[in-house]
Amino acid sequence: MSAGLPRLTQARAPLLQAVQVVNERGEVQQLQIPAERALTLYVDKRELVTLMTLGAHPEWMVLGYLLNQQLIASASDVESITVDWEVGAAGIHTHRGITDLAAKTATRVVTTGCGQGSMFGDLLDSVSRRALPPTTVTPQMLQSITETIRQQDSVYKQAGSVHGCALFSGGELQLFVEDVGRHNAIDTLAGWMALQQRPVEQGVLYTTGRLTSEMVMKAATMGIAVVVSRSGITHMGLSLAQSLGVCAIGRALHQRFLCYCGHERLLFAPQHRAVTVA
Repeated sequence: MSAGLPRLTQARAPLLQAVQVVNERGEVQQLQIPAERALTLYVDKRELVTLMTLGAHPEWMVLGYLLNQQLIASASDVESITVDWEVGAAGIHTHRGITDLAAKTATRVVTTGCGQGSMFGDLLDSVSRRALPPTTVTPQMLQSITETIRQQDSVYKQAGSVHGCALFSGGELQLFVEDVGRHNAIDTLAGWMALQQRPVEQGVLYTTGRLTSEMVMKAATMGIAVVVSRSGITHMGLSLAQSLGVCAIGRALHQRFLCYCGHERLLFAPQHRAVTVA
């Protein structure tokens, strides 16, 4: 690990669990289902929250969660993250503690994210002051992204019941993550990004789940200006994307998509002219 970055365990847990089921003909079958498990986060020995997760990359998820909740400013604020699946706990040790942790976590909003997400405090003010990068996309890039995801080997193809999130840079896949909740998957991407110590150029976030206000907020916190979903968008998600300058694209499948807002970031080849909306 590079100097200044936290020490991380590499805790792994089985992503799938074999079970027996009985089908409509009374036949016994064996199949795989996602292995959901609880992970309780302790910051400097103080309990913070319990997340329900698949557990693919728990250390990245924990780091991304702290960043997206704006409890820390950067990965270098954390000394170490230790995940122990035997007790279902993640021990986070910071260098200097988290200032006003009690106040920051006093206001807790339970969100609609699968697996029950949560947002602490009033994050909107600080996020709205951030300038997002001048990222643009073309229909050809969106088609390439959806095709890449279609070909991706995944837990969903084996067992269903999970969401996936992917980070693209310049149209190239950087990381694909699945979890029981899309908010966990995006936090994992955020943790991975923080460890790279370099900005993601022309970053695009893809998710299989709907674009809620929580997902848009997390994307903006990560400095991602374009979000793409196989599903749709909620009204609050749309309002937040509009206010933050995020380009929100939904119903993205094969060559079809709907751009809900941020149309100026959508360019059509070969002219590469921005869309004009009356």
